[in-house]
Amino acid sequence: MLLFQSEGDVDRWCEEQGCERGAVVPVSQLQQLAQAWYGDRLDPGWRPRTREESQALLESAGLNGEFWRLD
Repeated sequence: MLLFQSEGDVDRWCEEQGCERGAVVPVSQLQQLAQAWYGDRLDPGWRPRTREESQALLESAGLNGEFWRLD
């Protein structure tokens, strides 16, 4: 994961590195996902999520599409 100040910075970096642009997500959206993904890890009843449950967390954070599909 790389952090940039703007999408223009992402485009410039990709051009300089000669790579394709991947998903660009605001930090606030990543924070929402992180809270949902890791927020219960210290609970005594924690158990690993199923792929379907994990996919639902991604979608609830607004991360949809092929890039975010857990197949």
